[in-house]
Amino acid sequence: MKNNLSLNIDHDSDTPKYQQIVNAINDSISKDLISIGYTLPSVNSICKDCKLSRDTVFKAYSILKDAGVIEAVPNKGYYVASKTKKVLLVLDTLKAYKEVLYHSFTNNLPDTIITDVQFHHYNIDNFKTIINNNIGKYYKYVVMGFDNKTIPSILSKISDDKLLLIDWKINATKENNYVYQDFGPSFLNSLEQGLELFKKYKEIHFLYPSFTNHPIETVEYFKKFCKKNQFDFKMITNSKEFNVERNVAYISVSDRMLGLFLEQCRDKEFEPGVDVGFLSYNETPMKKFIYKGITVVSTDFKELGTKAAEFIMEDKQIQYLVPTKLIIRDSL
Repeated sequence: MKNNLSLNIDHDSDTPKYQQIVNAINDSISKDLISIGYTLPSVNSICKDCKLSRDTVFKAYSILKDAGVIEAVPNKGYYVASKTKKVLLVLDTLKAYKEVLYHSFTNNLPDTIITDVQFHHYNIDNFKTIINNNIGKYYKYVVMGFDNKTIPSILSKISDDKLLLIDWKINATKENNYVYQDFGPSFLNSLEQGLELFKKYKEIHFLYPSFTNHPIETVEYFKKFCKKNQFDFKMITNSKEFNVERNVAYISVSDRMLGLFLEQCRDKEFEPGVDVGFLSYNETPMKKFIYKGITVVSTDFKELGTKAAEFIMEDKQIQYLVPTKLIIRDSL
């Protein structure tokens, strides 16, 4: 039985001492330095050797016990119960392309790693509760954030080597791990690739409904594209006022708006790609089949999930940009 546990407590660290114990034991298990059945040091011995209070050690062991990592035997102490590691995946909402990310992520992890998923729905109180309630309970954390100035301080409670930011790196520092997509220059480049298709239409309307949480950066680069190529353009933010017009190309960040577009095309007998154009943000498994195919601009969510899984499996920093590309189909 392997026995290479080392508890080196840094009393000057910003990381709570109970968390340092949790991290040390989890790391030793993940690196196969201690194995199932290994008897952990007693509470008294850790208190003495590391100059800690009993409450601190009990808190650490309780967290590990609640996570199923260790078990307690009356009058015998604590022992390692499982090599299973738990990962927390925090997403914004559940949508079709998030399912692609999730399945890619979990399919690239071994059975010994269990993924728990929680959703913050762009609510900062939900986000804060999720993170604070799960500090120390997971081996690593994969978090999809959003534009809120308090997020960095909330995430600072998780050590950099345990945290991966995905999809958007707005809250990232140079020390962070992140796998992200670019909503600015990469989006502009995709529009340029479709330039000849857009020239079929007299105007371009950007559907950016008030209920969306899509990065505003995309709107800025859309306007740059239109001004550079001398397109007349319009921003539509009120979904209730949306009315499909002939000879107009539409760009939408919302699948709800895609549904309205297709419904109005049917009622007005407009043929997408002929009478009107449509470019949708974010690829989903169904868009290639809808209405002879919907043209999309999208990052590769399968690759994003694969890269996130690499972070879980490897103990090294990752800072990776997942390319964004234009997939041309009949709707444009």
